Amino acid sequence: MTPTAARPLRRDAERNRQRVLAAARELFAERGLEVTLDDVARRAGLGVGTVYRRFPSREALIEALFSEQLDALVTLAGECLREQNSWDGLVRFLEDFACRHGGDRAMRELLFTGAAQRPDFARIHAELVPAADELVARAQRDGHLRPDLRGTDLPQIELMISSVAECTRGVDPEVWRRYLTLLLDGLRATPRGPSPLPAPALSHEQTEQALHRR
Repeated sequence: MTPTAARPLRRDAERNRQRVLAAARELFAERGLEVTLDDVARRAGLGVGTVYRRFPSREALIEALFSEQLDALVTLAGECLREQNSWDGLVRFLEDFACRHGGDRAMRELLFTGAAQRPDFARIHAELVPAADELVARAQRDGHLRPDLRGTDLPQIELMISSVAECTRGVDPEVWRRYLTLLLDGLRATPRGPSPLPAPALSHEQTEQALHRR
């Protein structure tokens, strides 16, 4: 007998799978990688056995959720390297990263902590590192970027902005753009005067809410 292709899930099974993924996406963004399959089952309103039938381990669920997003980052880096203006390419990379993943605690942990040492995610890191180096080198060669910046500075900048985005998402989900603009002004090789800030500062009350948000 010849092997046959895997049968598509029944409609109700696929619906449950999507409920699991939606619940997991919310929980991982809120709490990070410490979320358990029991947590996901409760958020999805399903029995834990249903979750395990679709995803036999937490690692399988993490891979299903994040592999595509991490591959998209590599694609983004390639697109930014093809931007005609090297400064625009660098800015686009930092801005799009924050737009996509700024408030996602689990994505930040995958990218910036030892949790990223899974084989597939390590492959993504290996592709992103030279891309980040070249984004920086291009902008420096063209005279846009200060000469002492290094590709290894980009993850730290992304970490700063994503931390702000996570902290403030319940107060002002767009305020991270203000701080990215301030950072970019400091990265220019030749200051051109302050850029207009795209978002107002938080009020004292908003700052308190953001800093004490659990």
